[in-house]
Amino acid sequence: MYVSKQKHMHNEHTDEHFQFRIDNGEYIEPRDYMPEAYRKNLIRQISQHAHSEVIGMQPEGNWITRAPSLRSKQILLAKIQDEGGHGLYLYSAAETLGVSRTEMIEQLHAGKAKYSNIFNYPSLNWADIGAIGWLVDGAAIVNQVSLQRTSYGPYSRAMVRICKEESFHQRQGYEIMATMMKGTKDQQAMAQDAMNRWWWPALMMFGPHDTDSPHSKDAMKWKIKRETNDELRQKFIDKTIPQAELIGLTVPDKDLKWNEAAKKYDHGEINWEEFYSVIKGDGPCNKQRLSHHIKYHEDGVWVREAAEAHKLKTNLSVV
Repeated sequence: MYVSKQKHMHNEHTDEHFQFRIDNGEYIEPRDYMPEAYRKNLIRQISQHAHSEVIGMQPEGNWITRAPSLRSKQILLAKIQDEGGHGLYLYSAAETLGVSRTEMIEQLHAGKAKYSNIFNYPSLNWADIGAIGWLVDGAAIVNQVSLQRTSYGPYSRAMVRICKEESFHQRQGYEIMATMMKGTKDQQAMAQDAMNRWWWPALMMFGPHDTDSPHSKDAMKWKIKRETNDELRQKFIDKTIPQAELIGLTVPDKDLKWNEAAKKYDHGEINWEEFYSVIKGDGPCNKQRLSHHIKYHEDGVWVREAAEAHKLKTNLSVV
């Protein structure tokens, strides 16, 4: 091993040495050499992650004024604030790769950058807020726990804090669903209806099957991802089914059954036609989510300009 390291020390700016470091379990930092394809893959993934956190504030923000109690309103406000913060962490991590926040947001508004499909579905009632917290954030945690070990240092470190806060979000959602399942028949029906509508989109969050994922091969090779889409999806299913059964919810999958030999749940096939339709912009709320973001981004120009002016004034005063 010592000889191998010595051999690579003289060729630090090569793809071979970069892969050696990845295979050796090292973190890649912003000033380190990295292949351009690795940088672009990271920018795509981190910016998409950041956009998802920010766009994801919309379906929940819709229920702040209609939360059923002061406590639930406070918790929801804290959760939405966390999500805005997660977006900021992630935009900052992406900026270390040489892309500006302005550029990333322009790509989002132009339709060149994506965000998670799940946020193109409507939140129709309070039970949906429970389903979003439990299922959507639960799926996010499964993915993000793995990303704490991603090979890019700034992304990995951002995920450590984000995961701690996401676990609070998942508990918030599960508490809402559990409370409703202890309530009236109407409340139980609302909870089950939300489960029926959010279960399959939550499974779609992990992306296409590994064989159909154009980025998975390189992401796994470079350890940007540590587990494949299908592996993460299976983890989420195995973790979530017992939670649903505990509070009396039925998973809307007629093919779901426990596989004793494999020690995992077998499940039905996802509607991939719906998945790709939403990716292409034809989901229930695609246009609404993006137009909302564009409107309030433009409305906030004066705030950003004022902040920049204050920063310049403060710097001049110090000088």
